Amino acid sequence: MSKQSTATVYTAKQANMALILLLLAYVLSFIDRNVMAVLIGPIRQDFDISDFQYSLLHGFAFSMFYIALGLPIARLVDRYPRLNIISIGIVVWSAMTVACGLVKNFGTLFVARMGVGVGEAALSPAAFSIFSDVYSPEKLPKATAVYSLGITLGGGLAYILGGAIYEYFVAFEPIQAGFLGEIKAWQLTFIAVGLPGFVVALALKLLPEPPRQQSELTPASTGLPLSEVWAFFKSNARLYVGIIGSMSLMSVVGYGVMAWYPEMLIRIYDVDRSVAGTQFGTVFIIAGSIGTLAGGWVCSWLMQQGVIDAPLRIIVFVCVLWGIPVAYGPLSGHADIAIATSWAIVLFLNAYFGVGVTAVALVTPNAMRAQASAVLLFFTNLFGLAFGPSAVAMLTDFVFADDAALNASLALLPALVFPPALALALLARKPYVRAVQARSQ
Repeated sequence: MSKQSTATVYTAKQANMALILLLLAYVLSFIDRNVMAVLIGPIRQDFDISDFQYSLLHGFAFSMFYIALGLPIARLVDRYPRLNIISIGIVVWSAMTVACGLVKNFGTLFVARMGVGVGEAALSPAAFSIFSDVYSPEKLPKATAVYSLGITLGGGLAYILGGAIYEYFVAFEPIQAGFLGEIKAWQLTFIAVGLPGFVVALALKLLPEPPRQQSELTPASTGLPLSEVWAFFKSNARLYVGIIGSMSLMSVVGYGVMAWYPEMLIRIYDVDRSVAGTQFGTVFIIAGSIGTLAGGWVCSWLMQQGVIDAPLRIIVFVCVLWGIPVAYGPLSGHADIAIATSWAIVLFLNAYFGVGVTAVALVTPNAMRAQASAVLLFFTNLFGLAFGPSAVAMLTDFVFADDAALNASLALLPALVFPPALALALLARKPYVRAVQARSQ
């Protein structure tokens, strides 16, 4: 792996091609992460696990690997060619997704899920760093919004394609694979969704490495000492704690909804499992894409109008309004209303993330930007992915102690989470304005 000095001048066409390939990688990342949500039935049957154990596989196992490698990989991203790091990460997470289809017990599946987490650890910090170098500040929110479509496309396709692939394989007898033993339909589904990642990794290797902006005092290729990075974040603690803290708490609700809303439709409103997956997957793709693009486009428009704290205003707006549909849909008493309300839930779910990433990028020096993105992703994954699904499961199992209270658990969660998230977002507004003004001088 060579140093960044080998990078060549990047054209607009190359920038857009990189965006498309990184978006595709992000889509596959979320398919590989979320496909388990439509396979929980056969997995529970084979491994005899509970809802709470499922929540650990869905989120906690994945986030553990990201916690272990996110920041060290970000340090590499700030020093070495980013496309190489991304390609290696894709190969590893794709291989571990395939491994999820070869496991024989809960423990080995837990370990394989940890391995899948390397996708987020390697992919997003490097991608956000690349976007900051190949797009202007005015175009950056749009680029990050397009990239963030991977969340909605991948999340939705995980429900839709995962169920379809499983239904295809379940029509056949399990495969007898020699020393690997019997491979069932749910395992073949993991294998099928894991294989395309190898093709995307190869395609990224065909692109040249984007050059880094050299406007900072310290060249990006050398990286900054960790002590200097820590000193910068410490001196701007109110700013980063406010942005990252609010987004992390909001992600608890986001990941909780992603993990449990289809199951709520099935368990509370007797919606057929395949119908629930298809409907929620469709909502997730359409409403989620609209929310993601709208957040980025509105943020760009506000910034062009001179609204310096546009990203923070959008986060506050979402924080105030999002809890209404999250509470009303599950408690409405009608399946049609719960499904209709999910459109608003998913739209808000995806409207804030891209602008939050933009906020961090715009106030962070280039030489530590990937590390700032990694810190953001670290905490959103720690709070959201690790604890979001489990928070809903714990409310259901340990507070209400009733499987039929899943809708109440989903409704209660935003009431517990959004007030402190709103306070943190408001805390960051003034220091954010000062930081943007200082960097524009």
